[in-house]
Amino acid sequence: MPFQRIVVINGPNLNMLGKREPGIYGARTLADIEAALRAQAADRVALTFRQSNSEGELVTWLQEAGLAGDGVILNAGAYTHTSIALADAIKAGGARVVEVHLSNVHAREAFRHHSYLSPVAVGVIAGFGDRSYHLALEALLTLPENPKS
Repeated sequence: MPFQRIVVINGPNLNMLGKREPGIYGARTLADIEAALRAQAADRVALTFRQSNSEGELVTWLQEAGLAGDGVILNAGAYTHTSIALADAIKAGGARVVEVHLSNVHAREAFRHHSYLSPVAVGVIAGFGDRSYHLALEALLTLPENPKS
């Protein structure tokens, strides 16, 4: 297994899941998603969950995870489409990141079609609601240890 720990990092407004536009983002809360991921990861890998509305905190967490050799599930919210700083943090720390989105960002507003994170992520999963997180966890658990593979 390539990772001893996977860090699930959530960006702005994801603390409002379950209340914010449930027709787009679903009715489950971030706490619901965390509980389900913990059950899925039980006895397989340690999970750490973080959420912040602050770009600087997200940068720090991405750097730390990369330097520690942790895998990352990242839902950067709107910062996906605006933050060169997050992309640079992924590169600087060497984090192996799976970018996730609850909605299919490519079926939404044009500004959501561009991601600064996708070019530095090992993969992108979008449009499966909270299942996007579960798919990302499985992807990270089955990644080869050699990043070139």
